[in-house]
Amino acid sequence: MRARYGVPLSLTAVGAAGIAYAAGIEARSFRLRRVTIPVLPRGMRPLRVLQVSDIHMVSGQNKKRRWLQSLAGLRPDFVVNTGDNLSDTEGVPEVLDALGPLMEFPGTYVFGSNDYYGPKLRNPARYLLEKVQGRHGLNGNAPAVGVVHNPWEELRDAFDAAGWVGLSNSRGRLKLDGFEIALTGLDDPHIKRDRYAEVAGGPEDDADLSLAVVHAPYLRSLDAFTADGYPLILAGHTHGGQLCIPFYGALVTNCDLDTGRVKGLSTHTAGDHTSYLHVSAGCGANRYTPVRFACPPEATLLTLTERA
Repeated sequence: MRARYGVPLSLTAVGAAGIAYAAGIEARSFRLRRVTIPVLPRGMRPLRVLQVSDIHMVSGQNKKRRWLQSLAGLRPDFVVNTGDNLSDTEGVPEVLDALGPLMEFPGTYVFGSNDYYGPKLRNPARYLLEKVQGRHGLNGNAPAVGVVHNPWEELRDAFDAAGWVGLSNSRGRLKLDGFEIALTGLDDPHIKRDRYAEVAGGPEDDADLSLAVVHAPYLRSLDAFTADGYPLILAGHTHGGQLCIPFYGALVTNCDLDTGRVKGLSTHTAGDHTSYLHVSAGCGANRYTPVRFACPPEATLLTLTERA
């Protein structure tokens, strides 16, 4: 009897320990990553940009809320929020409380699918199946039905009132100590809300720097931004793979981006142009899969420096 059941019981114990670590420890081990990107014109001082993404706030996540508040101590030049702030229809007040100190700084934002719609319980193995079949989000899948609608308008109104620039299929600008940053953004490609034709045309010549922002780094969006000549694209959505294999990395990206660029700084080439791409692994997770493994939650302080 011992020989027959010893191995399965051992595997069960290891699996339970892994889940306990992924949910109870790593998912709450928030950290700041620092990246330097040489994209500024010569003679321009370095800019410190704080990127926050995929907060997926659920009521009662006090440690996450306090950690986000503490990021204001970094004193960034401006903040970029790349979406998916919510994972709870009641989470708007806590998101605004968490981001309140950061909203004292100039900022910009795009929304992700979880800002618009509440999450649904689904088998995590479906992400692997969809990767094999080339289906992601509404891109190849049937339209979502019976979804919960989040009060995203409350988030939008609060961000706008704080002076943050909304970039859902639109352009905007930030003025910083005599510099002007031109911003171009898309609504979430994961649910086919992106309309690149409405913002096409590339960087603005009279700005000191032009940036592109999108929630989900689908290749069609990256290709369009890069071909138009944007030097830097900021995105989120992937959670860095969320459940990764140590010394190997991510298995999925939940979009058509390759796993080698699931998080951090890389490049993207389209036509005759190459852009820097930074994908944030985010600091949260869907409320139905509140786990992370070999992929701790994060925000990123991007230091933009002169081009070589």
